[in-house]
Amino acid sequence: MMIRKLILPVLVLVLLGAASAWIMSNPPQAKRRPPQKAPQLTVETMRIAPQAFSITLDSYGRIRPRTQSTLLPQVAGEIVWISAKFRTGSFFEKGEALLKIDPRDYEAQVASARASLASARQKLAEEQAQAEQAAQDWRRLGNRAAAPALVQRKPQLAAARASVESARAALKIAELNLERTEIRAPYTARVLNKNVDIGQLVSTGTTLATLYAVDYVEVRLPLQNRDLKYIDLPERYRFDDNQPVAEPDVTITSELVRTEHWQGRVVLTEGAIDDSSRQLYVVAQIDDPYGKAAAGRVPLKVGQYVTARIQGRTVQDALVIPNRAIYQGSYVYKVVDGVLQRSDVSIDWQNGSHAVIGNGLQSGDQLVITPLGQVVSGTPVKQAGEQAAPGREKAEPGQQKGKPEQTRTAASGEDGV
Repeated sequence: MMIRKLILPVLVLVLLGAASAWIMSNPPQAKRRPPQKAPQLTVETMRIAPQAFSITLDSYGRIRPRTQSTLLPQVAGEIVWISAKFRTGSFFEKGEALLKIDPRDYEAQVASARASLASARQKLAEEQAQAEQAAQDWRRLGNRAAAPALVQRKPQLAAARASVESARAALKIAELNLERTEIRAPYTARVLNKNVDIGQLVSTGTTLATLYAVDYVEVRLPLQNRDLKYIDLPERYRFDDNQPVAEPDVTITSELVRTEHWQGRVVLTEGAIDDSSRQLYVVAQIDDPYGKAAAGRVPLKVGQYVTARIQGRTVQDALVIPNRAIYQGSYVYKVVDGVLQRSDVSIDWQNGSHAVIGNGLQSGDQLVITPLGQVVSGTPVKQAGEQAAPGREKAEPGQQKGKPEQTRTAASGEDGV
């Protein structure tokens, strides 16, 4: 029994040693294959072709009124009547009554002024009669020379006439003050703020309300300096006020409740660069935003933030590529004779999806649009397919073929991998 326990371990060791010796004497033979000549990297390319490229600049701003007025009374008194519509957000037509101030004091002033005017007229009539009597007396005495001014009572007549004019002016002022007790809308307007109510005593410095005109609203939009050469701005000069100027179309997008698009135009270019943003601002105008044509839409609110798309120029023979093909904002890859070739490029204009190339590419180049990692020039590649250049896809309904609408934000940077 003891002998069997000793023999078994020895036998296992012998077998393991024999197996190891056999493995060491018979190593595996690896068959070397010839290197593959076909490229291991497959990329998609796009053939560069010049095209007409319509540029649209993106911007943003806030809705502001064309005209905004603080309504102040020109007379003092107690408010005795207010229109049922006189509240924040209400509309008023030009000349429509907003509120009334107690007119009784001013009615009394009108009556007093009329009495003063009647008295002045009566005194003037008396002076005229006395002047005629004095002239007759002068002639009755046999005087052939003209009567002196004092005899003809000319100073007294002038004073009487001045009194009549003064009384007439006082009556006009009294009537005007009485008219001013009724506050009317100076133009077709909307109430921005209401500050008073019935029974309140107001003076000439009391703010009654803030109104703004509703014939159109404006949006102040910033533009980057490098984008200015791609838009025709409405620039005016001192002696060219009557000359027609360009007014680019602009689409204002509001997302206050739901997405709404408003059509407008750029009507003004400001005369100075903004101190804080160092950008040039233009003013876009939306006509009649609260009229019948806008019925059923979400009305624009003063102070509301909106985005804008300003129609720019059309660049002829532009080389347009997608942003995903640009690396670090400075170079691209193209396929030349089956290998990758890095090419530095300069970007003339760029938005969130495409870029217009100034230098570095030529018509007919095969641009690599497949995202690449760490690759070097000279790497063999296989072209999987060729895509159409941006803007040469099938035109959407309402879009001119060959002139895609592209956008650029006013503060966008360069995109790339």
